[in-house]
Amino acid sequence: MRTPIIAGNWKMNNTISQSLQLVEEIKSYDLNERVEVVLCVPFTNLQEVKKSIEGTSIKLGAQNMHWEESGAYTGEISPLMLKELGVTYVIIGHSERRQYFNETDETVNKKIKAALNHELKPIVCVGETLEEREANIEKDIVRKQVLKAFDDIEGKEIKDIVIAYEPIWAIGTGKTASSEDANDMIGFIRKIIGEKYGEEEKNIIRIQYGGSVKPSSIKELMEKSEIDGALVGGASLKAEDFHKLINY
Repeated sequence: MRTPIIAGNWKMNNTISQSLQLVEEIKSYDLNERVEVVLCVPFTNLQEVKKSIEGTSIKLGAQNMHWEESGAYTGEISPLMLKELGVTYVIIGHSERRQYFNETDETVNKKIKAALNHELKPIVCVGETLEEREANIEKDIVRKQVLKAFDDIEGKEIKDIVIAYEPIWAIGTGKTASSEDANDMIGFIRKIIGEKYGEEEKNIIRIQYGGSVKPSSIKELMEKSEIDGALVGGASLKAEDFHKLINY
């Protein structure tokens, strides 16, 4: 039985003081103990948020990292830095990183390998644009992204990887893929993993939906057989909404 995982991606939001206030508000709710909760916060907030969630079941996540341990990479953050701060999860290949910062399937693969080498759990993002969906090539695009992301990744590491399917056309637009569409694509991704690694790995890997998830849509999504959770943007910035997602 796969443990559901709800991860909040705060993106470039919240100062340290704002982050601590939001964490305190989230902690004030009774959270579903059967759900793994992750807060993926800006780099500047990681240390203080880690202190604030000590003694809770909430896990700390980062939103990106470089694949090298150190070097002349001005402005980048290494896996060693994240590990020392107590980070458990790291988002890899978010569509905004691909769109605005030239992330590629190749750099995503490098980052996944680096994360695993340093015992960080990658949340690997894949998904198609509206144009690709309208051209009926969305599954070709997602298959390519998944296979390139998992190039040279061993089956034994599947248990430490989460995939987030994020239809790019639904991020920050208020649009949500229907629960049937989301379940179909996530089932397709699971099939790809099964073809590459086998039935055991196919059934182990957790796959989230990440596209404008709201309290009003979470229950229907989580009732679907293939969907193991959500990577949440805007709704994770309001404690009441995030609590409703966790307690779907």
